[in-house]
Amino acid sequence: MVANMAGLTPEHIEALKACGELNETAADRMIENVIGTMSLPVGVATNFVIDAKHYLIPFCLEESSVVAAASNMAKRCLVNGGFRSNNDAPLMIGQLQIMECSEPKSAEKVLAGASEELMALCNSLPSTMVRLGGGCKRIETRTIQTLSGPMVILHIVVDCRDAMGANAVNTMAELIAPRVEELTGGRVHLKILSNLAVHRLARIEATFTPEEISNDGTKANGEAIIQGILEAHHFAVADPFRAATHNKGVMNAISSVALACGQDWRAIEAGCHAYAAFGKEHYGSITQWERSDEGNLIGRIETPMAVGIVGGASKVHPAAQANLAILGVESAQELAGVIAASGLSQNLGALRALATRGIQAGHMKLHSRNMAVSAGAVGEEIETIAKRLQAVDGPKTQTVVEQLLKSLRSE
Repeated sequence: MVANMAGLTPEHIEALKACGELNETAADRMIENVIGTMSLPVGVATNFVIDAKHYLIPFCLEESSVVAAASNMAKRCLVNGGFRSNNDAPLMIGQLQIMECSEPKSAEKVLAGASEELMALCNSLPSTMVRLGGGCKRIETRTIQTLSGPMVILHIVVDCRDAMGANAVNTMAELIAPRVEELTGGRVHLKILSNLAVHRLARIEATFTPEEISNDGTKANGEAIIQGILEAHHFAVADPFRAATHNKGVMNAISSVALACGQDWRAIEAGCHAYAAFGKEHYGSITQWERSDEGNLIGRIETPMAVGIVGGASKVHPAAQANLAILGVESAQELAGVIAASGLSQNLGALRALATRGIQAGHMKLHSRNMAVSAGAVGEEIETIAKRLQAVDGPKTQTVVEQLLKSLRSE
């Protein structure tokens, strides 16, 4: 069904049939000292409508209930049209760390005066990115005080088009370093991109009516659940200990979709978590939730999203290519919006569960098969133990699973 809906090629289908396994040659090209490969499940989240376009979203992860929760919550905002996006242009930052400047402020003025020259130098290499309208668009400078003394920090701001852009940005930073030293009289030390991509933000918003949020379709029940969700969100806003777990739930989706689509999900994670503390008193929630004057729940996420649909693993890994084909995105900005929407939906799933029956009920229902396998169940025993575990009145621990398996085998 997915293959037909997405128009997958035979090559895409074969990559998924092979459970995403790389052949030895491909794996050996990607990293060093290769001894094997490792698979994770890929599932598709459904019900996502973003800017009036329907999506099947591939998730790659090992944790049960994530795909189900994201799909469930995505369905609950369809009355108001689903998710709405407003994403920045794909601008990445490259940093040059300039040491030993006798007059930091004077060095900043010199660099500002030479901005056109430096941008032209950045864009002087043959590049598809520049040919398509991308490349270095501006430079920014600031002076910071550090344990090693004052440092002048030069930012090159690069439009990466449909690439994530790390290699291009790093190449530009290294290219202009000698000229920066001539201009400032200082020593350029580090030359590297920043994953705190504050100029490349993905923004998603969605509206959920009380009836959509409710357990029974009634407005009164939905209003009570919305109040519980807001109280849970306010906890994450105020307390970094809660925010860490709150945001982990957001990243359950963001990282999973990024991984499925061959993105640098570690860079995305770093940017999202850094932005949760950027310009604030302390680390807080990646998402924002509030109640509108009409009584609806409004959810928003604004976070760095450095992704690409050209280059990197997205063009090397056959399963990543198949997953991008399922998604059907046509630009890096569109991919950024889809990933952010998945994070907002997953966050609501966790908040709603916590605010009602608790996180374990739904999670354990889907996790029970894994627990059965961990206890040693095989074949038909797995489903039997999973069903019996759900009937247990009380905590569903691994010890309980082991006892159920022992009982089953003694029957």
